[in-house]
Amino acid sequence: MADEKVPGEPWLQITCSPDFVGWLLRERVGLAFTTYQSHKLLLLGAGPDGRPAVCERTFRNSMGLWADGQTLWLATRYQIWRFANALAPGQLHDGRDRLFVPRTAHTTGDLDVHDLAPEDSGRLVFVNTKFNCLATVDERASFRPLWKPPFISALVPEDRCHLNGLALDAGRARYVTAVATSDVADGWRDRRADGGVVVDVRSNEVVLSGLSMPHSPRVHNGALWLHNSGTGFLGRADLAAGRFEPVAFCPGYLRGLTFVGDFAVVGLSKPRRDNSFGGLALDGALAARGAEPRCGLNVIDLRTGVTAHWVRLDGPVTELYDVVALPGVTRPWALGLKSDEIERLLTIGEPDVL
Repeated sequence: MADEKVPGEPWLQITCSPDFVGWLLRERVGLAFTTYQSHKLLLLGAGPDGRPAVCERTFRNSMGLWADGQTLWLATRYQIWRFANALAPGQLHDGRDRLFVPRTAHTTGDLDVHDLAPEDSGRLVFVNTKFNCLATVDERASFRPLWKPPFISALVPEDRCHLNGLALDAGRARYVTAVATSDVADGWRDRRADGGVVVDVRSNEVVLSGLSMPHSPRVHNGALWLHNSGTGFLGRADLAAGRFEPVAFCPGYLRGLTFVGDFAVVGLSKPRRDNSFGGLALDGALAARGAEPRCGLNVIDLRTGVTAHWVRLDGPVTELYDVVALPGVTRPWALGLKSDEIERLLTIGEPDVL
């Protein structure tokens, strides 16, 4: 692989299926993904030698991501960062066709922010997991609450239901996932196997239940997709029947979901053997298939449910949280805060008038 990491950072081995880079080039897409465990934002594209090119940057507890090819939002330990592409159309920076620069940081404090996304109105909505609600940024406060599930009685920092996932529909917040409908501090851990739900934010209704640690709801081509993470399945929600329809099994604990045409890109983690990840149906499903859990990405062909391509991560990274597609991008790059490159890069915006 072409590893373009920051000098001195932990070495990470990335291997991929034979045609993965070819798929990136055919789809003209890059990928970005996060690992809070190793505090990394990673960008993945096609190198000039036909091998994967990786940029890694350090942001503490990197979690939720959102991107559209020009802008990237990233949730970290106590801040939410907005990155902007500094390159003009057709411009390259050392052979890279995107240069994401961290321009704005909203300091929220430690809210354990999970998924986030800007609505079409421009309002940023994020999952405030610690306070069991959806929220937005505020100029004078840590957050401004927008909505809480009907089963949560108070806005307190107790992570009662482990609200985690957010899906937009028609440019507005629509669906969320929670591990349980608990209304006591840390109560969700007692219902990890079958207490998971999807809630329609607009109607306040639980539209899907009986899930095992659901994550990453996304609306794609009119359908609601999500991970039933405790079982290892990516699937669709049959909202009329109130049923989860499994589409593809992946050998890992699933978090992070993005779409590229007829393909879904899924993030896989190695389960932690503690009260969070252990003792779930995923353990038996892996054993039945003679498989070990992996950390990496699987590219699923939605027309067949077959894994078309894969990426494996070995080394210090064993858990991922989110993944996003970078449309129209071949070789993405980002600036971080640990080297002086961010000091030396100077760009000029469009002129304005006094």
